[in-house]
Amino acid sequence: MCTAITFQTMQEENFFGRTMDFSHPIEPGVYVIPKNYEWYSLATRKKYIDNYSFISIGQETDGMLGFFDGVNERGFAAAVLYFAGYAYYDLPTSGKEQIASLDFLHYILGRCGSVDDLRDLLKNIRIMGIEDPVTKTAAPLHWIATDRSGKSVVIEQTKRGLEVIDNPIGVMANSPDFNWHMTNLRNYMNVSTSQQNEVYWENVSLTPFGQGAGTLGLPGGFTSPERFVRTAFLKTHVPVPENRSEALMTCFHIMNSVFIPKGIVLTDRGTDDYTKYVAFINTNTCEYFFKTYENNQIIKVSLWDYIHTRKPIFLGSIVFPV
Repeated sequence: MCTAITFQTMQEENFFGRTMDFSHPIEPGVYVIPKNYEWYSLATRKKYIDNYSFISIGQETDGMLGFFDGVNERGFAAAVLYFAGYAYYDLPTSGKEQIASLDFLHYILGRCGSVDDLRDLLKNIRIMGIEDPVTKTAAPLHWIATDRSGKSVVIEQTKRGLEVIDNPIGVMANSPDFNWHMTNLRNYMNVSTSQQNEVYWENVSLTPFGQGAGTLGLPGGFTSPERFVRTAFLKTHVPVPENRSEALMTCFHIMNSVFIPKGIVLTDRGTDDYTKYVAFINTNTCEYFFKTYENNQIIKVSLWDYIHTRKPIFLGSIVFPV
């Protein structure tokens, strides 16, 4: 369970962020990967070299480093979300680049300077599932990406194949697939920021109890469709921020509406599925802003403070208890 959005200011600075909602224990930290870093694919052991440096939140477990979200020096940003019941991974095939699902975010952050670059890159890619050390499964995944232009796309590999889908609303959640979520928005066309003051049913006058009656019908639960609708409505109806500080506060306020406290969503394993952290990235400045379940203080870290490093840097855990 996760929710992601893009959000622009009046100056056309593009912010990109997400909630990390998960029912498995994770210990996310911040990593800086330098330009020209050499690494090996989990699927094929093939060596790759990153064209761009990037900063990312991720986790290393049993020698396996996986990333959850990040931004590179060109302002290209992406995140991975769960896609249960819909992700469909390819078997090895000749003629296409084989990338493990857990490697995919690293692969695109290190090689894409824009959404257009991503489209070109994925023409010759196939994604393979590989078991991760946290869930002990080939976790079903899909991805959202954006760049400084504000363009946004969703990458989904289903039984239809690998698709790069334009994301005009700049919102993403989990299953079902993205096109289903966009169609589902039509069920909420009557939700509004304003309300009628009075209506008549024959000669009976009906008036609202107070402000907010226009949002009656806006879903309030934590399923993926509900979070998608709620986030899309809030994002598209709040005032456009005038500057980056106002944008950042607006982004976190929007995500508060889908922040999941412990104890509200329980899995069939008896574990809590809750929001581990909320992170936002300014793609223009390559700055990360995040807060965690344990600490509501917003922490900032910038890629440019470490841009000249020649080897990967682990900046530490993002979990700072109060």
